Amino acid sequence: MKTFFLKEKQVDKKWLVIDAEGLVVGRLAAFVAALLRGKHKPEYTPHMDCGDNVIIVNAEKVHFTGKKLKDKIYYRHTGYSGGLKKTTPDNILNGKFPERVIKMAVKRMLDDGPMARRRFENLYVYSGSEHKHQGQQPEKIDFASLNRKNKK
Repeated sequence: MKTFFLKEKQVDKKWLVIDAEGLVVGRLAAFVAALLRGKHKPEYTPHMDCGDNVIIVNAEKVHFTGKKLKDKIYYRHTGYSGGLKKTTPDNILNGKFPERVIKMAVKRMLDDGPMARRRFENLYVYSGSEHKHQGQQPEKIDFASLNRKNKK
């Protein structure tokens, strides 16, 4: 019996929408990363982009467990000496782009490399309850009902 490898023409990408209101960030990011990779499909092929397109709405209403909202620190570097910048999830969620918290979490759940960057482009995060992908007729996923720990 030969090993089955998915061809590019055989890839069937769905559009999925997840309402992130009250959901725990880490659990949501792990679930979305698996959807983007296509690990939930029986025809999963590691070297192909066979994952689905995921839309996340209400990104500003996510929840952190414990004291992570204030204590967790995101670091970045400007490239200049002494240019280490740090911020907390609370600052990001109350700032101009609250959807970056989910984007950073999902990006860090994916592996590194060109395929991960291509898969990450299939993620669309919106801070409000509206999105502009109604034409694709996305299928709604109730992530909170999958496990009681997913929602706070």
